[in-house]
Amino acid sequence: MRVVVAEDLYLLRDGMVRLLEAYGHTVVGTASTGPETLEALRTLKPDVSILDVRMPPTQSDEGLRAALAARNEMPGLPVLILSQHVEQLYARELLADGTGGVGYFLKESVFDADQFMDALERVAGGGTAMDPVVISKLLASGSSNRRLEALTEREHSVLGLMAEGLSNQAIAKRLFLGDSAISKYTTSLFGKLGITDDDSSNRRVLAVLAYLNRAS
Repeated sequence: MRVVVAEDLYLLRDGMVRLLEAYGHTVVGTASTGPETLEALRTLKPDVSILDVRMPPTQSDEGLRAALAARNEMPGLPVLILSQHVEQLYARELLADGTGGVGYFLKESVFDADQFMDALERVAGGGTAMDPVVISKLLASGSSNRRLEALTEREHSVLGLMAEGLSNQAIAKRLFLGDSAISKYTTSLFGKLGITDDDSSNRRVLAVLAYLNRAS
């Protein structure tokens, strides 16, 4: 994969570059500020990018804004956001267009190389990859949602794993269930969430967005 890495801390940026290269990927560009990040995304059009949320010049949400601006120009451009803190609004904004190709991980998760690279590959393939810690913290502070309240406990479990970016097969293994059972649960929860079988939208992304909206 062709990857852009945007991170203002040199040691972390260099570490991610080395990790990516060790896994056989090509880092086509790096950036340390918000404007540099947006320019790199526009000109290099990577297969996937890894972006820090807070970058110069404001150290607020420069990385996120660069990602949103780039995805507005190039819908579906895969981005995996890194953050030191769980910011529910960031995750929701990234998922809002329903196209997928989005990940949100805490920086501490980078130290689990296999998990991180698996997430990056899912994002590059147009899926979602949400850090399990992010999901649990969002839901711990969340309020209720009528449609989500209609889900069974098992459907909640399936949706939570879907939010992490797992496929139906992976969810089946995690829950020790058959693939057909997971297929039934996903069909049921899509129906309860009012998500129709429309090829023009990514139903899994819309379901994850509904899940995250529980924390609004």
